Amino acid sequence: MRKITTLSIAAGVFMLTSTVAFSQKVLKKADASFEVGQYHAAINYYKQAYAQAPKDKRGVILYKTGYACQEINDYKGAETYYQKSIATNYDDPMVYFRLAEVLKNQNKYPEAIVEYNNYKAKGGNAKKADLGVKSCELAQQWKDKPLRYKIENMGLINSKESDYAPCFSDKKNATLIFTSRRPGNAGGEIDANTGGNKSDIYETKVDKNGKWSTPVLLAPTVNSKFNEGVGCVSKKGDMIFFTRSPEEPNRQLKPQIFMAKKQGSTWGVAQVLPFCIDTVAFGHPYLSTDGKMLVFASRMDGGYGGADIWLSTFDAKANVWGKPVNAGPAINTEGDELYPTFSADGKKLYFASDYHPGMGGLDIFVAVGDNYKYTKPVENLKAPINSTADDFRIIYEGKKEKGYFTSNREGGKGGDDIWSFNLPPLNFQVKGMIISEGDIMKGNKGKGEPVENVKVKIVGSDGSIKEFTTTKDGSYNLAKLKDNTTYTISTETGKQSKSATFNKDGYLANSDQRIISTAGLEKSKDFIADFEVKPVIPNLRMPEIQYALGSFELLPNSKDSLTFLYNILKENPTIIVELNSHTDSRGKLDANMKLSQARAQSCVDFLVKEKGIAEARLTAKGFGPTQLLITDAEINKAKTKEEKEALHQKNRRTTFKVLSFDYIDPNATKDGGVKPNKTEDEEEEEE
Repeated sequence: MRKITTLSIAAGVFMLTSTVAFSQKVLKKADASFEVGQYHAAINYYKQAYAQAPKDKRGVILYKTGYACQEINDYKGAETYYQKSIATNYDDPMVYFRLAEVLKNQNKYPEAIVEYNNYKAKGGNAKKADLGVKSCELAQQWKDKPLRYKIENMGLINSKESDYAPCFSDKKNATLIFTSRRPGNAGGEIDANTGGNKSDIYETKVDKNGKWSTPVLLAPTVNSKFNEGVGCVSKKGDMIFFTRSPEEPNRQLKPQIFMAKKQGSTWGVAQVLPFCIDTVAFGHPYLSTDGKMLVFASRMDGGYGGADIWLSTFDAKANVWGKPVNAGPAINTEGDELYPTFSADGKKLYFASDYHPGMGGLDIFVAVGDNYKYTKPVENLKAPINSTADDFRIIYEGKKEKGYFTSNREGGKGGDDIWSFNLPPLNFQVKGMIISEGDIMKGNKGKGEPVENVKVKIVGSDGSIKEFTTTKDGSYNLAKLKDNTTYTISTETGKQSKSATFNKDGYLANSDQRIISTAGLEKSKDFIADFEVKPVIPNLRMPEIQYALGSFELLPNSKDSLTFLYNILKENPTIIVELNSHTDSRGKLDANMKLSQARAQSCVDFLVKEKGIAEARLTAKGFGPTQLLITDAEINKAKTKEEKEALHQKNRRTTFKVLSFDYIDPNATKDGGVKPNKTEDEEEEEE
């Protein structure tokens, strides 16, 4: 479906024959049919004329036969005739351009690029050639990575003939009108241009189960003995606009735009719009939601090439449609721009073009603007909405990413078919397990056990917060993440957290986080974010803390070691801990007891004075040599002095244990923050 001079054209496949004698009369008939767009008839006449045609005529006959095949969407036949025409040394560069076009229509992008370059080399328009090459390169990318739209043929509506140009005709989007060339047309006549049925406008309705009714003809005031089609109905349902192709003996008339008003349950007599001229083609009307702007296609003077998109504003005072205004060079080209429609808010203009870089034939494009002015570069809707075939006349169901369009792509029922499209929602979820790290002091006892009563917090970049508490299996699951959002996942543990092995003293929290993002994802995805948490065990050993010989003074590297405990205290703001210091068995008991107590206190002082931990959260206790990890008897069994010293070193250790999870920061606010420090004036006022 390419020209607005015909509403639809059926496809056919022909083989060249050489059995009919050539005559100048037959060739003239062929050319006459070709000129008025009666391509079926032209092909038959050209077949008859070719057999006895002089050699200097055969190239152009083959070219025009290919041209006619291309116009009725017989791309394979057109390819054959163009190649045969080239073989006769036909010298018009357009044969290479048109061959490239039909190759592109058949998804033969590399071959099409070759022919676009041949067209350029033979003296053709370099801009058109380069644009053709670019469109092939883009089309291949779009085909290789199609968008997520789900496309389905509307089998209950479509027939074996052409069905096209859908439009909603009620406020609930439950009724469609569309154009069809199925049997049973209103005029009962054959279309001289196509050799098939004439086109009429039909209506169908969808029930609550999503089933569309059998299409029925609109009133005779709309459907006449002529071709009618490509209609639209106002949002109020009180007006219908459509294209009609009048016919008169011995006079060639062009398609015009008609309008009829609702009269009761039917349509009144249709009247041609005042700006239409019967010697210029007008068609494909579409009305804005507010009923104030009509957009259509026309070949009227003042355009940019072929058929252009035009707009007309309704003058309410004069009760007339105003002078058409061209939609501008961002939309219109030297090619054909056809089948325009608006988005519900009018900020988007959809249309079909055979010139803007596309995948083949007509592609659907969108332009964005305000106040019905569209100056920004247009965007191709890409695959799978667009294809190598003709794709046109798209409508959206309000603001939803769903609706209908027309295509003659493979997989349909007839020539042009109506197809539905929708953008399925992306489904993102995150799930995981919270398990125990195990007791490293007791051979990893409990490692990998599910931990229950752990709070999992999921914070989105959009400000959303979700929280879950794990059950006995230690799992969590959030099934509705938003698209284009980044999430931070963390855990909160405490006295209440437990597993099979560690079910009394709780679990320590940590700063471990997982970052996941749905930004840019075009497929649904399940994210996995597992965590390990540390159980509270007696005398959890810290990294080695070293002191000056025979002293409780912390050496510099020991301060780094205490950062381990500092981080635990920060990650678990409610725990109260006891620091325990131990010596080896050598030396006097009393001295070792005092030294171990002083060393434990040094750790507390460092955490309080240099790291800012509340003193109420820390207790120091020295045990001297009373809780040896390795006995003297075991040490004495060591063979070397170095081995014995290493065992003594294991006894000289600092550990800590969690006394409770009951600490409450007196400076904390209700929302978990910290109260600001008081000013000097406030402190003086209190005194």
